Amino acid sequence: MDSFTIPENQAELMAKREAEKCIKRAKTREQYRNVVRAGIAQWIEKFKAGEIKIETVSDLRELIEMDLYLEEK
Repeated sequence: MDSFTIPENQAELMAKREAEKCIKRAKTREQYRNVVRAGIAQWIEKFKAGEIKIETVSDLRELIEMDLYLEEK
């Protein structure tokens, strides 16, 4: 049976992997923020065009809350 040896640079490899995961999460978060911002822009355009009534502001609030949440992370 072959014995398993731990690479000498294991800590470095683990740190690199963790850094890659963080970068991927940041990119994904930014993509989500772009979608949310596009939704906000669309809501504002529809509001200006009179297609959205003031009763439906909760949609905008939810979009803004999501944008702020993603910004914090």
